[in-house]
Amino acid sequence: MNSMKIILVTGGQRSGKSSYAQKLALSLSANPIYLATSAVWDEEHRQRIERHKRYRGPEWTNIEELKDLQKIDVAGRVVVIDCVTLWSTNFFSETNGDVELSLAAITESFEAFTQQNATFIFVTNELGLGGTSNNDLQRRFTDLLGWVNQHIAAASDEVVLMVSGIPMIIKQKQY
Repeated sequence: MNSMKIILVTGGQRSGKSSYAQKLALSLSANPIYLATSAVWDEEHRQRIERHKRYRGPEWTNIEELKDLQKIDVAGRVVVIDCVTLWSTNFFSETNGDVELSLAAITESFEAFTQQNATFIFVTNELGLGGTSNNDLQRRFTDLLGWVNQHIAAASDEVVLMVSGIPMIIKQKQY
């Protein structure tokens, strides 16, 4: 691999984002990295995570990191970061819902992480498509994720919007 590339895969829940990102990674590498950002919050969730690991298969290198992605060496590799929503939640929770502090920490981690010579495939949710919540905390998190998504999309070479399992190319740099 001789150049860095950032791809953002976005869409609603169960739109096919993760499946698309994983297939894309496997088309680019025989041994991609799956970087999981989710905390395990209960037994059902732990079992779900274990099922996902088995589904991915032995060709994947599975790494779990809740916040500090920049600590993970992915140079020369293809890495799926799944997902930006849960990654952002980890910062948002730690700052007690402070959007500005969370956004600053997330963008700083993103910038440091993506300095590596690698192919990054970020998976995220489009929470803003779901309407406005009457809950202040949910509205603030939706704002945070919207700004994080915009930051990553601006830095991305490609942005793919998944709709009902169908990838729609929103942005594609010409090389």
